[in-house]
Amino acid sequence: MLRTALSARPEITDKSLVRSFSYIDGKWRAAASGETIPVTDPATGDLIGGVASLSGAESRAAVDAAQAAFAGWSDTLPQDRARILRRWYELIVENREDLARIMVLEQGKPLSEARGEITYGADFVEFYAEETRRPNIEGVTSHLPDAEVELWREPVGVAALITPWNFPMAMLTRKAAAALAVGCTVVAHPSGETPFSALALAELAERAGLPAGVFNVVTGAPATICEPWTSDPRVRALSFTGSTEVGRLLYRQSAETVKKLVLELGGHAPVIVFDCADLEQAVAETIKAKFATSGQDCLGANRIYVQRPLYEAFCRKFTEATEKLTLGPGRDDPDLGPLINERAVQKQEQHVADALDKGAKVLTGGKRASAGPLFYAPTVLADVPHDALILREETFGPVAAILPFDDEAAVVTAANDSEYGLVAYVHAQDPRRIYRVSRALQYGMVAVNRTKVTGAPIPFGGTKQSGLGREGSRIGSEEFTEIKYVCRDWA
Repeated sequence: MLRTALSARPEITDKSLVRSFSYIDGKWRAAASGETIPVTDPATGDLIGGVASLSGAESRAAVDAAQAAFAGWSDTLPQDRARILRRWYELIVENREDLARIMVLEQGKPLSEARGEITYGADFVEFYAEETRRPNIEGVTSHLPDAEVELWREPVGVAALITPWNFPMAMLTRKAAAALAVGCTVVAHPSGETPFSALALAELAERAGLPAGVFNVVTGAPATICEPWTSDPRVRALSFTGSTEVGRLLYRQSAETVKKLVLELGGHAPVIVFDCADLEQAVAETIKAKFATSGQDCLGANRIYVQRPLYEAFCRKFTEATEKLTLGPGRDDPDLGPLINERAVQKQEQHVADALDKGAKVLTGGKRASAGPLFYAPTVLADVPHDALILREETFGPVAAILPFDDEAAVVTAANDSEYGLVAYVHAQDPRRIYRVSRALQYGMVAVNRTKVTGAPIPFGGTKQSGLGREGSRIGSEEFTEIKYVCRDWA
Protein backbone atom coordinates (compact mmCIF):
# COMPACT_ATOMS: atom_id res chain seq x y z
CA MET A 1 0.00 0.00 0.00
CA LEU A 2 1.29 3.45 -0.88
CA ARG A 3 0.41 5.15 2.38
CA THR A 4 0.93 2.42 4.95
CA ALA A 5 4.13 3.68 6.57
CA LEU A 6 3.09 7.30 7.07
CA SER A 7 -0.58 6.74 7.88
CA ALA A 8 0.39 4.11 10.45
CA ARG A 9 2.50 6.57 12.45
CA PRO A 10 0.98 6.86 15.94
CA GLU A 11 1.81 10.58 16.24
CA ILE A 12 -0.63 11.40 13.39
CA THR A 13 -4.12 11.50 14.87
CA ASP A 14 -6.27 12.06 11.77
CA LYS A 15 -5.15 9.34 9.36
CA SER A 16 -7.35 10.72 6.57
CA LEU A 17 -4.94 13.65 6.24
CA VAL A 18 -2.39 11.23 4.78
CA ARG A 19 -3.22 11.04 1.07
CA SER A 20 -1.25 9.21 -1.60
CA PHE A 21 -3.26 10.08 -4.70
CA SER A 22 -3.48 13.33 -6.64
CA TYR A 23 -6.56 15.49 -6.11
CA ILE A 24 -8.23 16.43 -9.41
CA ASP A 25 -11.77 17.68 -9.97
CA GLY A 26 -12.77 16.82 -6.44
CA LYS A 27 -11.58 13.21 -6.69
CA TRP A 28 -8.52 11.35 -5.40
CA ARG A 29 -6.75 9.96 -8.44
CA ALA A 30 -4.08 7.28 -8.80
CA ALA A 31 -1.78 7.24 -11.81
CA ALA A 32 -3.28 5.23 -14.67
CA SER A 33 0.12 3.58 -15.04
CA GLY A 34 0.21 2.62 -11.38
CA GLU A 35 3.57 4.39 -11.00
CA THR A 36 4.47 6.00 -7.70
CA ILE A 37 7.13 8.30 -6.28
CA PRO A 38 8.79 7.08 -3.05
CA VAL A 39 9.08 9.55 -0.17
CA THR A 40 11.69 9.10 2.56
CA ASP A 41 12.35 10.59 5.97
CA PRO A 42 15.60 12.58 5.58
CA ALA A 43 16.44 12.06 9.25
CA THR A 44 16.54 8.27 8.95
CA GLY A 45 16.39 7.40 5.27
CA ASP A 46 13.31 5.26 5.96
CA LEU A 47 10.58 5.00 3.35
CA ILE A 48 7.49 6.72 4.74
CA GLY A 49 5.24 6.17 1.74
CA GLY A 50 4.71 7.11 -1.87
CA VAL A 51 2.46 9.22 -4.02
CA ALA A 52 0.96 8.75 -7.46
CA SER A 53 3.19 9.69 -10.40
CA LEU A 54 0.79 11.03 -12.99
CA SER A 55 1.34 11.37 -16.74
CA GLY A 56 1.25 14.48 -18.90
CA ALA A 57 -2.24 13.58 -20.08
CA GLU A 58 -3.42 13.33 -16.49
CA SER A 59 -1.78 16.66 -15.74
CA ARG A 60 -3.74 18.22 -18.61
CA ALA A 61 -6.89 16.71 -17.12
CA ALA A 62 -6.29 18.85 -14.04
CA VAL A 63 -6.28 21.94 -16.28
CA ASP A 64 -9.51 20.71 -17.89
CA ALA A 65 -11.09 20.54 -14.44
CA ALA A 66 -9.79 23.94 -13.39
CA GLN A 67 -10.94 25.55 -16.62
CA ALA A 68 -14.40 24.04 -16.30
CA ALA A 69 -14.70 25.26 -12.72
CA PHE A 70 -13.42 28.77 -13.42
CA ALA A 71 -16.68 30.41 -14.54
CA GLY A 72 -18.59 29.21 -11.51
CA TRP A 73 -15.87 30.07 -9.00
CA SER A 74 -15.14 33.53 -10.43
CA ASP A 75 -18.89 34.30 -10.39
CA THR A 76 -19.23 33.17 -6.78
CA LEU A 77 -20.04 36.11 -4.56
CA PRO A 78 -16.94 37.43 -2.79
CA GLN A 79 -18.47 36.87 0.64
CA ASP A 80 -19.12 33.21 -0.25
CA ARG A 81 -15.53 32.71 -1.41
CA ALA A 82 -14.44 34.40 1.81
CA ARG A 83 -16.47 32.00 3.95
CA ILE A 84 -14.91 28.96 2.27
CA LEU A 85 -11.38 30.33 2.63
CA ARG A 86 -12.09 31.21 6.25
CA ARG A 87 -13.23 27.65 6.90
CA TRP A 88 -10.07 26.33 5.21
CA TYR A 89 -8.02 28.52 7.54
CA GLU A 90 -9.89 27.23 10.59
CA LEU A 91 -9.35 23.59 9.57
CA ILE A 92 -5.62 24.18 9.04
CA VAL A 93 -5.34 25.69 12.52
CA GLU A 94 -7.40 22.89 14.07
CA ASN A 95 -5.16 20.27 12.48
CA ARG A 96 -1.88 22.08 13.09
CA GLU A 97 -0.27 19.29 15.10
CA ASP A 98 -0.96 16.57 12.54
CA LEU A 99 0.13 18.82 9.66
CA ALA A 100 3.34 19.68 11.49
CA ARG A 101 4.17 16.04 12.15
CA ILE A 102 3.53 15.10 8.54
CA MET A 103 5.91 17.87 7.51
CA VAL A 104 8.59 16.77 9.96
CA LEU A 105 8.51 13.21 8.60
CA GLU A 106 8.86 14.20 4.95
CA GLN A 107 10.96 17.38 5.22
CA GLY A 108 12.99 16.86 8.40
CA LYS A 109 12.69 20.30 9.99
CA PRO A 110 12.40 20.60 13.78
CA LEU A 111 8.88 20.17 15.12
CA SER A 112 8.65 23.71 16.52
CA GLU A 113 9.64 25.13 13.12
CA ALA A 114 7.03 22.95 11.43
CA ARG A 115 4.36 24.19 13.83
CA GLY A 116 5.46 27.74 13.09
CA GLU A 117 5.17 27.13 9.36
CA ILE A 118 1.61 25.83 9.73
CA THR A 119 0.63 28.98 11.61
CA TYR A 120 2.48 31.18 9.11
CA GLY A 121 0.85 29.43 6.14
CA ALA A 122 -2.60 29.57 7.69
CA ASP A 123 -2.21 33.33 8.17
CA PHE A 124 -2.17 33.77 4.39
CA VAL A 125 -5.46 31.92 4.04
CA GLU A 126 -7.03 34.08 6.74
CA PHE A 127 -5.60 37.27 5.22
CA TYR A 128 -6.89 36.51 1.73
CA ALA A 129 -10.26 35.40 3.07
CA GLU A 130 -10.57 38.97 4.34
CA GLU A 131 -9.13 40.49 1.14
CA THR A 132 -11.78 38.67 -0.92
CA ARG A 133 -14.34 41.24 0.17
CA ARG A 134 -12.30 44.29 -0.80
CA PRO A 135 -13.58 46.45 -3.68
CA ASN A 136 -12.02 45.63 -7.06
CA ILE A 137 -13.33 48.60 -9.04
CA GLU A 138 -11.46 51.88 -9.08
CA GLY A 139 -12.89 55.12 -10.36
CA VAL A 140 -10.58 57.33 -12.42
CA THR A 141 -11.02 61.00 -13.23
CA SER A 142 -12.06 61.04 -16.86
CA HIS A 143 -9.87 62.68 -19.47
CA LEU A 144 -12.78 62.78 -21.94
CA PRO A 145 -15.95 64.94 -21.91
CA ASP A 146 -19.20 63.10 -21.11
CA ALA A 147 -17.35 59.86 -20.29
CA GLU A 148 -17.15 57.81 -17.12
CA VAL A 149 -13.94 55.81 -16.56
CA GLU A 150 -13.49 52.72 -14.41
CA LEU A 151 -10.76 50.15 -13.87
CA TRP A 152 -11.91 46.62 -13.05
CA ARG A 153 -9.68 43.89 -11.62
CA GLU A 154 -10.70 40.49 -12.94
CA PRO A 155 -9.23 37.01 -12.29
CA VAL A 156 -6.88 35.83 -15.02
CA GLY A 157 -8.27 32.27 -15.10
CA VAL A 158 -6.42 29.07 -14.31
CA ALA A 159 -3.28 29.58 -12.19
CA ALA A 160 -0.48 26.98 -12.03
CA LEU A 161 1.44 26.85 -8.75
CA ILE A 162 4.76 25.02 -8.38
CA THR A 163 6.01 24.76 -4.81
CA PRO A 164 9.32 23.73 -3.17
CA TRP A 165 10.33 21.20 -0.53
CA ASN A 166 11.73 23.57 2.09
CA PHE A 167 8.39 25.17 3.00
CA PRO A 168 5.92 22.63 1.61
CA MET A 169 2.85 24.05 3.29
CA ALA A 170 3.37 27.81 3.53
CA MET A 171 4.45 28.27 -0.07
CA LEU A 172 1.27 26.60 -1.29
CA THR A 173 -1.11 28.55 0.93
CA ARG A 174 0.63 31.84 0.12
CA LYS A 175 0.06 31.27 -3.58
CA ALA A 176 -3.25 29.41 -3.58
CA ALA A 177 -5.12 31.65 -1.15
CA ALA A 178 -4.23 34.74 -3.18
CA ALA A 179 -5.35 33.13 -6.45
CA LEU A 180 -8.55 31.65 -5.03
CA ALA A 181 -9.53 34.88 -3.29
CA VAL A 182 -9.74 36.83 -6.54
CA GLY A 183 -11.64 34.06 -8.35
CA CYS A 184 -8.92 32.05 -10.08
CA THR A 185 -8.88 28.27 -10.07
CA VAL A 186 -5.69 26.39 -9.29
CA VAL A 187 -3.54 23.48 -10.45
CA ALA A 188 -0.68 22.88 -8.02
CA HIS A 189 2.43 20.73 -8.21
CA PRO A 190 4.29 20.07 -4.94
CA SER A 191 7.87 18.86 -4.73
CA GLY A 192 8.19 15.09 -5.01
CA GLU A 193 10.28 15.15 -1.84
CA THR A 194 7.51 16.67 0.26
CA PRO A 195 4.13 15.96 -1.38
CA PHE A 196 2.16 14.84 1.67
CA SER A 197 1.80 18.36 3.09
CA ALA A 198 0.13 19.60 -0.10
CA LEU A 199 -2.18 16.60 -0.30
CA ALA A 200 -3.21 17.13 3.32
CA LEU A 201 -4.09 20.73 2.42
CA ALA A 202 -6.22 19.42 -0.44
CA GLU A 203 -8.08 17.16 2.00
CA LEU A 204 -8.79 20.15 4.24
CA ALA A 205 -9.80 22.30 1.26
CA GLU A 206 -12.36 19.68 0.31
CA ARG A 207 -13.71 19.65 3.86
CA ALA A 208 -13.90 23.46 3.77
CA GLY A 209 -16.21 23.31 0.77
CA LEU A 210 -14.04 24.32 -2.17
CA PRO A 211 -15.99 23.13 -5.23
CA ALA A 212 -14.67 20.35 -7.44
CA GLY A 213 -12.05 21.56 -9.92
CA VAL A 214 -11.27 24.80 -8.08
CA PHE A 215 -8.18 23.47 -6.25
CA ASN A 216 -6.24 20.60 -7.81
CA VAL A 217 -2.98 19.02 -6.56
CA VAL A 218 -1.04 16.94 -9.10
CA THR A 219 1.92 14.76 -8.12
CA GLY A 220 4.50 13.30 -10.46
CA ALA A 221 7.79 14.05 -12.19
CA PRO A 222 8.22 17.86 -12.45
CA ALA A 223 8.85 17.97 -16.20
CA THR A 224 5.97 15.60 -16.92
CA ILE A 225 3.49 17.58 -14.82
CA CYS A 226 4.58 21.15 -15.46
CA GLU A 227 5.49 21.22 -19.16
CA PRO A 228 1.84 20.74 -20.20
CA TRP A 229 0.95 23.71 -17.99
CA THR A 230 3.59 26.04 -19.42
CA SER A 231 2.47 25.27 -22.98
CA ASP A 232 -1.28 25.38 -22.30
CA PRO A 233 -2.84 28.76 -23.21
CA ARG A 234 -5.66 28.13 -20.74
CA VAL A 235 -3.15 28.45 -17.89
CA ARG A 236 -2.96 32.22 -17.67
CA ALA A 237 -0.65 32.61 -14.65
CA LEU A 238 2.22 30.59 -13.24
CA SER A 239 3.74 31.04 -9.79
CA PHE A 240 6.94 29.21 -8.90
CA THR A 241 9.22 29.11 -5.87
CA GLY A 242 12.58 27.43 -6.35
CA SER A 243 15.98 27.81 -7.94
CA THR A 244 16.86 30.56 -10.39
CA GLU A 245 17.94 27.92 -12.90
CA VAL A 246 14.51 26.27 -12.94
CA GLY A 247 12.83 29.68 -12.89
CA ARG A 248 14.64 30.64 -16.08
CA LEU A 249 13.48 27.38 -17.69
CA LEU A 250 9.85 28.01 -16.77
CA TYR A 251 10.17 31.59 -18.02
CA ARG A 252 11.31 30.30 -21.44
CA GLN A 253 8.69 27.59 -21.58
CA SER A 254 5.91 30.07 -20.75
CA ALA A 255 6.93 32.59 -23.38
CA GLU A 256 4.88 31.05 -26.20
CA THR A 257 1.65 31.47 -24.25
CA VAL A 258 2.61 34.84 -22.69
CA LYS A 259 1.57 34.01 -19.14
CA LYS A 260 1.66 36.20 -16.09
CA LEU A 261 4.62 34.98 -14.02
CA VAL A 262 5.44 35.21 -10.34
CA LEU A 263 8.91 33.77 -9.72
CA GLU A 264 10.43 33.58 -6.24
CA LEU A 265 13.95 32.37 -6.89
CA GLY A 266 17.40 32.26 -5.28
CA GLY A 267 18.59 34.33 -2.33
CA HIS A 268 22.28 34.60 -1.29
CA ALA A 269 21.48 37.16 1.41
CA PRO A 270 24.18 39.42 2.88
CA VAL A 271 24.33 40.36 6.55
CA ILE A 272 26.11 43.64 7.27
CA VAL A 273 27.12 44.28 10.89
CA PHE A 274 28.42 47.83 11.44
CA ASP A 275 30.58 48.87 14.37
CA CYS A 276 27.66 50.89 15.77
CA ALA A 277 25.53 47.74 16.06
CA ASP A 278 24.37 46.11 19.27
CA LEU A 279 26.77 43.15 19.22
CA GLU A 280 24.65 40.75 21.26
CA GLN A 281 21.58 41.48 19.16
CA ALA A 282 23.51 41.17 15.92
CA VAL A 283 24.88 37.75 16.91
CA ALA A 284 21.51 36.44 18.08
CA GLU A 285 19.67 37.61 14.99
CA THR A 286 22.34 36.38 12.59
CA ILE A 287 22.20 32.93 14.20
CA LYS A 288 18.48 32.90 13.36
CA ALA A 289 19.07 34.17 9.85
CA LYS A 290 21.72 31.54 9.17
CA PHE A 291 20.47 28.35 10.80
CA ALA A 292 16.67 28.39 10.56
CA THR A 293 15.43 25.39 8.54
CA SER A 294 19.01 24.08 8.81
CA GLY A 295 20.04 26.91 6.48
CA GLN A 296 17.72 25.63 3.73
CA ASP A 297 15.93 28.92 3.21
CA CYS A 298 16.09 31.44 0.37
CA LEU A 299 16.14 34.10 3.10
CA GLY A 300 19.08 32.42 4.82
CA ALA A 301 22.16 34.50 5.60
CA ASN A 302 24.88 33.50 3.18
CA ARG A 303 27.53 36.24 3.45
CA ILE A 304 28.24 37.83 6.82
CA TYR A 305 30.20 41.09 6.64
CA VAL A 306 31.37 42.50 10.00
CA GLN A 307 33.08 45.87 10.40
CA ARG A 308 36.61 45.37 11.67
CA PRO A 309 36.29 46.90 15.18
CA LEU A 310 33.63 44.27 16.01
CA TYR A 311 35.03 41.45 13.91
CA GLU A 312 36.93 39.37 16.47
CA ALA A 313 34.27 39.69 19.15
CA PHE A 314 31.51 38.86 16.67
CA CYS A 315 33.34 35.75 15.41
CA ARG A 316 33.93 34.57 18.97
CA LYS A 317 30.38 35.08 20.17
CA PHE A 318 28.84 33.75 16.95
CA THR A 319 30.97 30.59 17.23
CA GLU A 320 30.01 30.11 20.88
CA ALA A 321 26.33 30.42 19.98
CA THR A 322 26.72 28.04 17.05
CA GLU A 323 28.34 25.38 19.22
CA LYS A 324 25.29 25.41 21.49
CA LEU A 325 22.94 24.43 18.65
CA THR A 326 21.53 20.92 18.78
CA LEU A 327 21.08 18.47 15.90
CA GLY A 328 18.71 15.55 15.57
CA PRO A 329 15.52 14.21 14.01
CA GLY A 330 12.85 16.85 13.70
CA ARG A 331 10.46 14.92 15.93
CA ASP A 332 12.86 15.54 18.87
CA ASP A 333 12.64 19.30 18.19
CA PRO A 334 16.36 20.13 17.98
CA ASP A 335 17.68 23.42 16.67
CA LEU A 336 18.68 21.84 13.35
CA GLY A 337 17.40 18.82 11.48
CA PRO A 338 18.87 16.97 8.50
CA LEU A 339 19.45 18.38 5.04
CA ILE A 340 16.99 17.27 2.41
CA ASN A 341 19.24 14.93 0.40
CA GLU A 342 22.81 13.84 -0.30
CA ARG A 343 23.33 16.55 -2.94
CA ALA A 344 22.68 19.19 -0.31
CA VAL A 345 25.30 17.68 2.02
CA GLN A 346 27.84 17.47 -0.78
CA LYS A 347 27.31 21.15 -1.56
CA GLN A 348 28.27 22.06 2.01
CA GLU A 349 31.41 19.95 1.70
CA GLN A 350 32.29 21.57 -1.61
CA HIS A 351 31.85 25.12 -0.30
CA VAL A 352 33.82 24.47 2.87
CA ALA A 353 36.70 22.77 1.02
CA ASP A 354 36.88 25.59 -1.51
CA ALA A 355 36.92 28.27 1.20
CA LEU A 356 39.66 26.49 3.14
CA ASP A 357 41.76 26.06 0.00
CA LYS A 358 41.53 29.84 -0.50
CA GLY A 359 42.59 30.70 3.06
CA ALA A 360 39.47 30.66 5.26
CA LYS A 361 39.55 29.23 8.78
CA VAL A 362 37.09 26.80 10.40
CA LEU A 363 36.05 28.08 13.82
CA THR A 364 33.64 25.20 14.43
CA GLY A 365 32.07 22.37 12.47
CA GLY A 366 33.22 21.86 8.91
CA LYS A 367 32.18 18.23 8.56
CA ARG A 368 29.27 15.82 8.51
CA ALA A 369 27.61 15.24 11.86
CA SER A 370 27.20 11.86 13.52
CA ALA A 371 23.40 12.19 13.85
CA GLY A 372 22.87 10.59 10.43
CA PRO A 373 24.00 10.57 6.80
CA LEU A 374 22.15 13.79 5.89
CA PHE A 375 23.25 15.83 8.92
CA TYR A 376 25.96 18.47 8.52
CA ALA A 377 27.46 20.14 11.58
CA PRO A 378 26.65 23.85 12.03
CA THR A 379 29.78 25.46 10.67
CA VAL A 380 31.48 28.83 11.05
CA LEU A 381 34.13 29.96 8.57
CA ALA A 382 36.13 33.13 9.28
CA ASP A 383 38.37 35.26 7.05
CA VAL A 384 36.56 33.98 3.97
CA PRO A 385 38.17 35.47 0.85
CA HIS A 386 36.05 37.34 -1.67
CA ASP A 387 36.76 34.81 -4.42
CA ALA A 388 35.49 31.84 -2.39
CA LEU A 389 32.66 29.86 -3.97
CA ILE A 390 30.47 30.32 -0.91
CA LEU A 391 30.47 34.08 -1.50
CA ARG A 392 29.30 33.61 -5.08
CA GLU A 393 26.72 30.82 -4.73
CA GLU A 394 23.76 30.22 -2.44
CA THR A 395 24.90 27.60 0.09
CA PHE A 396 21.44 26.48 1.26
CA GLY A 397 22.85 24.79 4.33
CA PRO A 398 24.28 25.37 7.83
CA VAL A 399 27.61 26.95 6.85
CA ALA A 400 28.22 30.56 7.92
CA ALA A 401 30.84 32.55 5.99
CA ILE A 402 32.19 35.60 7.87
CA LEU A 403 34.61 38.24 6.62
CA PRO A 404 35.68 41.69 7.79
CA PHE A 405 35.15 45.05 6.11
CA ASP A 406 36.29 48.61 6.78
CA ASP A 407 34.30 50.99 4.60
CA GLU A 408 30.52 51.48 4.30
CA ALA A 409 30.56 52.17 0.58
CA ALA A 410 32.80 49.16 -0.09
CA VAL A 411 30.60 46.74 1.84
CA VAL A 412 27.47 47.95 0.07
CA THR A 413 29.23 47.39 -3.24
CA ALA A 414 30.24 43.89 -2.14
CA ALA A 415 26.72 43.08 -0.94
CA ASN A 416 25.24 44.25 -4.25
CA ASP A 417 27.80 42.31 -6.28
CA SER A 418 25.45 39.38 -6.88
CA GLU A 419 22.91 38.30 -9.46
CA TYR A 420 20.49 37.84 -6.55
CA GLY A 421 18.49 40.49 -4.73
CA LEU A 422 15.96 38.91 -2.39
CA VAL A 423 16.76 40.07 1.15
CA ALA A 424 19.59 41.83 2.98
CA TYR A 425 20.15 42.14 6.73
CA VAL A 426 21.63 45.26 8.33
CA HIS A 427 22.70 45.71 11.94
CA ALA A 428 23.42 49.29 13.03
CA GLN A 429 22.23 51.91 15.51
CA ASP A 430 23.07 55.10 13.59
CA PRO A 431 19.75 56.14 11.94
CA ARG A 432 21.48 58.03 9.13
CA ARG A 433 23.59 54.98 8.27
CA ILE A 434 20.53 52.74 8.39
CA TYR A 435 18.75 55.04 5.94
CA ARG A 436 21.71 55.34 3.54
CA VAL A 437 22.44 51.64 3.46
CA SER A 438 18.80 50.59 3.18
CA ARG A 439 18.42 52.88 0.16
CA ALA A 440 21.66 51.70 -1.45
CA LEU A 441 21.10 47.94 -1.15
CA GLN A 442 19.69 46.42 -4.34
CA TYR A 443 17.30 44.02 -2.64
CA GLY A 444 13.55 43.58 -2.60
CA MET A 445 13.53 43.40 1.20
CA VAL A 446 15.83 44.87 3.86
CA ALA A 447 15.69 43.71 7.49
CA VAL A 448 17.21 46.12 10.02
CA ASN A 449 18.27 44.81 13.43
CA ARG A 450 16.00 41.79 13.11
CA THR A 451 15.51 38.60 11.12
CA LYS A 452 11.79 37.93 10.82
CA VAL A 453 10.18 40.38 8.43
CA THR A 454 7.81 38.35 6.27
CA GLY A 455 4.11 37.74 6.77
CA ALA A 456 0.74 37.88 5.06
CA PRO A 457 0.34 41.70 4.95
CA ILE A 458 3.68 42.44 3.23
CA PRO A 459 4.80 41.95 -0.39
CA PHE A 460 7.45 39.22 -0.47
CA GLY A 461 9.87 39.15 -3.40
CA GLY A 462 13.20 40.22 -4.82
CA THR A 463 15.01 42.06 -7.56
CA LYS A 464 17.41 40.96 -10.31
CA GLN A 465 17.52 37.18 -10.68
CA SER A 466 15.78 36.57 -7.39
CA GLY A 467 12.53 36.72 -9.28
CA LEU A 468 9.53 38.58 -10.62
CA GLY A 469 6.41 39.83 -8.89
CA ARG A 470 5.40 39.71 -5.24
CA GLU A 471 3.59 37.29 -2.94
CA GLY A 472 1.56 38.20 0.10
CA SER A 473 -0.32 41.47 0.72
CA ARG A 474 -2.86 42.98 -1.62
CA ILE A 475 -0.15 43.08 -4.28
CA GLY A 476 0.16 39.29 -4.12
CA SER A 477 -3.48 38.81 -5.07
CA GLU A 478 -3.24 41.39 -7.85
CA GLU A 479 -0.63 39.17 -9.53
CA PHE A 480 -3.54 36.85 -10.38
CA THR A 481 -5.69 39.57 -11.93
CA GLU A 482 -5.89 41.59 -15.11
CA ILE A 483 -7.02 45.20 -15.32
CA LYS A 484 -9.96 45.92 -17.56
CA TYR A 485 -10.48 49.57 -18.51
CA VAL A 486 -14.11 50.58 -19.13
CA CYS A 487 -14.91 53.96 -20.70
CA ARG A 488 -18.65 54.62 -20.65
CA ASP A 489 -20.78 57.31 -22.25
CA TRP A 490 -24.28 57.59 -20.75
CA ALA A 491 -25.60 59.78 -23.59
